[in-house]
Amino acid sequence: MFQRRASGVLLHPTSLPGRFGIGDLGPEAYRFIDFLADSGQQVWQVLPLGPTGFGNSPYLCYSAFAGNPMLLNLEWLASEDLLEEADLAACPSCPRDRVDYDQAIAFKMPLLRKACKRFQAVATPERKQEFQTFCEEQAYWLNDYALFMALKEAHDGKSWYDWDAALAWRDPKAIAQQTEILADQVFFHKYAQSEFFRQWSTLKSYANEKGIQIFGDLPIYVAHDSADVWGHPKIFRLDYETGAAKWMAGVPPDYFSETGQLWGNPVYNWRNLSRRHYSWWIERIKTMLEYVDIVRIDHFRGFEAFWAVPQGEKTAMNGRWIKAKGDEFFALLKDKLGELPIVAEDLGVITPDVEALRDKYRLPGMKILHFAFDSDRANPFLPFNYTNRNCIVYTGTHDNDTTVGWFDKRSDEEKARVTDYLGCLCDEGIHWGLIRLALGSVANLAVFPLQDLLGLGSEAKMNTPGVAAGNWTWRYQPEMLSDDLIGKLRYLVYLYGREPEYRGE
Repeated sequence: MFQRRASGVLLHPTSLPGRFGIGDLGPEAYRFIDFLADSGQQVWQVLPLGPTGFGNSPYLCYSAFAGNPMLLNLEWLASEDLLEEADLAACPSCPRDRVDYDQAIAFKMPLLRKACKRFQAVATPERKQEFQTFCEEQAYWLNDYALFMALKEAHDGKSWYDWDAALAWRDPKAIAQQTEILADQVFFHKYAQSEFFRQWSTLKSYANEKGIQIFGDLPIYVAHDSADVWGHPKIFRLDYETGAAKWMAGVPPDYFSETGQLWGNPVYNWRNLSRRHYSWWIERIKTMLEYVDIVRIDHFRGFEAFWAVPQGEKTAMNGRWIKAKGDEFFALLKDKLGELPIVAEDLGVITPDVEALRDKYRLPGMKILHFAFDSDRANPFLPFNYTNRNCIVYTGTHDNDTTVGWFDKRSDEEKARVTDYLGCLCDEGIHWGLIRLALGSVANLAVFPLQDLLGLGSEAKMNTPGVAAGNWTWRYQPEMLSDDLIGKLRYLVYLYGREPEYRGE
């Protein structure tokens, strides 16, 4: 996948600057791509792009296929006369360094509905045909998603399994009736998705022209309350009387939690997936590759075996491992799509069988430097133990503290393990020490969260696993992308043989 050395930056679009309370796909997104190109980067890694629900987590979306309409840039819509400047000027004052989800939703959603009505009234025949083509090409998921969202709004936000049984279990007569009744709302959600696709595709094309690949993130599981589970209940392990997850996804106790992580998503019914020739998964990957160039599958180990927790448990401690059919799936996926531009998130409880599945399909794995210093010299995250260039090294991920925050929380003895290893590199600050360590490793790709490039502390942390509230809110400010930072980063990628022009010996 990565034929030569490269580096990139991890930043979710919600963290971009902007005037409407949340980062979006407007001018600052293009400026960030310019920053990446000017500093010699070749990859922009993002988190899942879907429409978020409770807690605003991009890992719990209402659809595994749809885009988040909150990322739509309102100025773009105004430039096409779908909104007026007065609409935008009415935006309330929002914090610069944090996403205010409630305020952003309250302001943007009515304007998106206004733009939709304006589109219906004034769009050119060519633009309407473009919309129609999008709806036809994406019908596999779009029809279910648009109706799901319309029904959810009609039920005051209730989860699908709390709707009337005829709608919850998709009685054809009830579905046809509600599709007609909610036609305007269904149209709006299709329109919002078509606009997301236009804006994101234009941004991606700009990135690709600048030599930047978009590195997307695909959670292995989907939210219980999602169009995917509602539309395809038989591929999930559900209680088919109540709609509850009969077996819930999670992981056993690990680095992040002494009681494990109970995610609550329903696990897959692998027998039924196989019977359906993995059609839902194949469509999911194909759609994802329309949005991004590279896909990271979060919790890859779940394709070999997954931790299943019985319905009713409050922690993940009392689960058990169940075998999956990942080899069968990836063989079929490769047959359909050819060489797979997929990265395996292979962290956590990794067995030789998981490694064998990853390596059979030549999928790069992940190395996290924050995990490298708390055992002996055989620690697989220490760079001198990397036995394969086909991997990606990170300082930390969205689930880690920032490097400065991580280091500040270590005891003196624990700090010494890091500083002894890095030596004089620490003179620049611990964040640059780990960035240099990543860049100098044999890994084909090195990625760092923007927070680490900026040397920020725990206040800039993106997510705390197992904590439901207060995550996903960090934003940077435009002036942080300084010329000095661009120059230093470009020099380092040159120094460590990762600049775009370098081809090796």
